Parts: sequence; C-alpha cells; structure tokens
Amino acid sequence: MPTKEPAPLDAVIIGAGVVGAACAYYATRAGLSVAVVDRGPVAGGTTGAGEGNLLVSDKEAGPELRLALLSLRLWRELAAALPPQDAVEHELKGGLVVASDERALTALRAFAAGQRTAGVEAHEVPATELRALEPELAPGLAGGFHYPQDAQVQPARAAAALLRAARRQGARVRLGEEVTAVLTDAPGGAVRGVRTPRGDLHAPAVVNAAGTWGGRIAALAGSHLPVLPRRGFVLVTEPLPPGLIRHKVYAADYVADVASDSAALQSSAVVEGTPAGTVLIGATRERVGFDRTLSTEALRRLAAQATALFPALADVHALRAYCGFRPYLPDHLPAIGPDPRVPGLHHACGHEGAGIGLAPATGLLVTAALTGAEPPVPAEPFQPGRFPLPDGTPVTPGAPS
Repeated sequence: MPTKEPAPLDAVIIGAGVVGAACAYYATRAGLSVAVVDRGPVAGGTTGAGEGNLLVSDKEAGPELRLALLSLRLWRELAAALPPQDAVEHELKGGLVVASDERALTALRAFAAGQRTAGVEAHEVPATELRALEPELAPGLAGGFHYPQDAQVQPARAAAALLRAARRQGARVRLGEEVTAVLTDAPGGAVRGVRTPRGDLHAPAVVNAAGTWGGRIAALAGSHLPVLPRRGFVLVTEPLPPGLIRHKVYAADYVADVASDSAALQSSAVVEGTPAGTVLIGATRERVGFDRTLSTEALRRLAAQATALFPALADVHALRAYCGFRPYLPDHLPAIGPDPRVPGLHHACGHEGAGIGLAPATGLLVTAALTGAEPPVPAEPFQPGRFPLPDGTPVTPGAPS
C-alpha cells in the first residue's frame, strides 16, 4: 500500500516548553493540524528550570490576573482529564504571603482588596494564627494573607503530558531540530512555514513559543519583540519530613520584585515543600544576558532570607542549586496573538516567571486567534504590536521590514 501523505499543516509551533505544548494541545483539540519544533528536548529551556507555580497571589487585578484565574481552572480540568500515566502532579497547596511589619501588612491589605474584586480568594491571617498554618514560621511577623487558590504542577511532566496528548490528537513533534529561518512570501509578507536542517515545514501560521529566545524568532520573521532573559536561581535542600512546610510561603517584597524593571540582582524568599520531601528556595531576578555563572551572592541571599522565614532550615543541607532564564518583556505582560507586521506570525512568549501558570489560557488565546473564535478573555492587553520598533517607531500593520 502506498504511504499515506500527512495532512497539510495549519500551524508550526516553535518551542516544546509548557507554553508551546499548551498551544499544541488546544490547537489540535480544535481540529487544527500542527507541528511542534524545538532545537532541544521537551521542557529543555525555562520550563525545565521552573518550580511549577500556578499563582494568583502575586498578581494585581488586571489582565494577567484574568489570565491566571482562567489557567487555574484549566489546570484543574487538565489534571482530571489526562490519563494517569500523564499525571501533571497538580497540587492545590495554597499560598501564604507574610509581612514583616505593619507597613508591609497595610500594603498587603490594599493589594488583596483589589484582587478580591477580580475573584481571588484572599484571607487575612493575624500574627497569632500564622503558625497554625505554618508551625515552623519565625516568630515576630506582623501577619499575612492566605491564598487557597495557589497551586503547583511538576513543569517538565506537565509539558510532556500536554505534548503527548497533542500527539494523540495528530500533532507532529520534532525535537533536536533548530528553526533556522521563518519562511515568508517576501520581506513584510505572510509566513509560509519554517526551515530547519531537516528541511522545510510549510504552514500558513507560525506560533512563536520560544520563551526567552522569542525575540530571535521574531527577528527571523522580520519583526521585533523585545524579549530579554532574566536569570533566577533556586536552591534545593535535602529531603525533609513531610509537612515541614505546608504552603508556598513568601515575603511580601516578592510581589515588588516581580514587578520591578531593575536589571540588578534582587532576591526575596519563596519557600515550598515538594512531594519528594525536598524544599525549593527561590527567587532571585537579574538581567545578565544568558550568563549561567553560579552567583554565590544570589545563593547567600536566598539562604539568609529563607532561614529568616523558617529558622529550622538553618541546619538543613542544600543538595544543589540551578538557574533558569525567565522571558522578560518591559511591561511584564506576555505577548500573545498575531503579529501586526507579519501576517500569519503569532506570538506566545514573554511570560517571565508565570509561563507555567499561564500556559493553558495562552494556548486557548492562540487557538482562538488561529481559528477566528471568540477569545476566552480580552486579548487586547497582550497584543504583540504594543511594543515600538527599536528606533522608536510605533509598530503598524503592514510596515516594511
């Protein structure tokens, strides 16, 4: 019998991290034929260096929070729908944000009040009740807020599970294959696929889910997206008794660090246990390009801040440390949707440290744009065309490359 020709592709998705995997999952579920291409393995970039955070506690009322609330629901649905062999280790552990003094607690109250109007559950915890939630917390804290909706998945497993589900729905996955060109009809013309060392893949749409390298893919297509790497370190401890740390716990200044534009080293303790018993300690942020050099100063700060929150960690051994690069955009919102300069080019990158939490909603937004469906949340705040060109010229549809 003659070999059956594969169906023509509707889209090529560049990136096999959790965002690209979610785009593939929802696109194939909508009946589209897609291929996922990545120069490395599944979750080989930012996803594999992530902690798996599904957070609403660190997001103020606005577009990103709407995306996060939708994604929380979608992750719950995925955890229930995927087969047991594709378990994403979804854990509804909840978050606890603590304030060191009354000034920080007052700011947290105002922050939580805005979040509640958007549908977030946020419960103030007096200082006298903090240790009922976290018995090992340091004494002397002013209070905090409990966010029961905060959750977690195992990021690499989640990306792999979504890609396997997409493959069962017909997606083609090509790993270890770098995209060397985005094919277009002409400079400024519509995309028609991508080129790799193994040949061309033709499709009328290309989805840039390349994470920290999203700016490079945009440039290959003749467009511009100012994605920059923002390095972060995580410490991993030896396994500890179950329940030593029960929630995702962090100091109130973490929220300010996430929203900061500074390129300098910033650190604020984020401490959480894992099902394996190890404790993950983050988070640092700095813009140093793709420099992977181990920063002893970053690790020192993390250790000091974590033990200030949980004194019991002072005698615990750190087994290892690792770093990753968050895809940073200047306004701290991801770029999701069609590129105004290159017809057929779509972006799904720039989520910074929230990519795992925002992946399912991103996949739905991209799929809506590809199919012409109504977006699940307002798409305008995430439009890639909001960034001017490097010379300051506003991006306009049809502008020459």
